[in-house]
Amino acid sequence: MNSLMTYVKESYGELRNKVTWPTYKELQSSSILVLIATFIIAGIIYGIDATFGQILGLVYDTLN
Repeated sequence: MNSLMTYVKESYGELRNKVTWPTYKELQSSSILVLIATFIIAGIIYGIDATFGQILGLVYDTLN
């Protein structure tokens, strides 16, 4: 239990004194970049899913 408390105290000290936190403007621009990338990737996955759905639909219609 003592080692756990030491770990927590040292981790808090590192986060408080050694970590460089981004400014609000940096955080905002990074968040926008992540949001745009998320929509692009979601669109790509939707396109792939729709394409495979069409292909499988044709295959199933051909087999029936």
